[in-house]
Amino acid sequence: MYSEKVLNCFMNPQNVGEIQDADGVGTVGNPRCGDIMKIYLKIEDNIIRDAKFKTFGCGAAVATSTMLTQMIQGKSIDDALQITNQDVAKALDGLPPVKMHCSCLAEEALKAALWDYAQKNQLTIEGLEPPKSVAEEEHEEIAE
Repeated sequence: MYSEKVLNCFMNPQNVGEIQDADGVGTVGNPRCGDIMKIYLKIEDNIIRDAKFKTFGCGAAVATSTMLTQMIQGKSIDDALQITNQDVAKALDGLPPVKMHCSCLAEEALKAALWDYAQKNQLTIEGLEPPKSVAEEEHEEIAE
């Protein structure tokens, strides 16, 4: 069962769309469920000034995308990097266990967008690692 916040973020999503001149863009997907999440960031003076998303997936995927973009706007890159999938789920008053992967996608999409920003600007951001590719994730699943 979904919380009222999850339902509201799904039924009334915020920050949907793309940023044409985005400073960082991150796309992640989950091959098991088919969810795909793309996060766009506008960053000025180390602050995330705008964040938008396009998500193809279930209601929980849309809700976590909405919540993540709301949580990171106005934050420094370092503060945004501290946001975990658990923080996103908590901000939504929880997710069913079977939908926690959606909050993981949100965290991964943010990190992928920040990685893209760092690469474009030849920056090293402490604590930021290259995102896993979908191919690597599929290989890991096959190995399990």
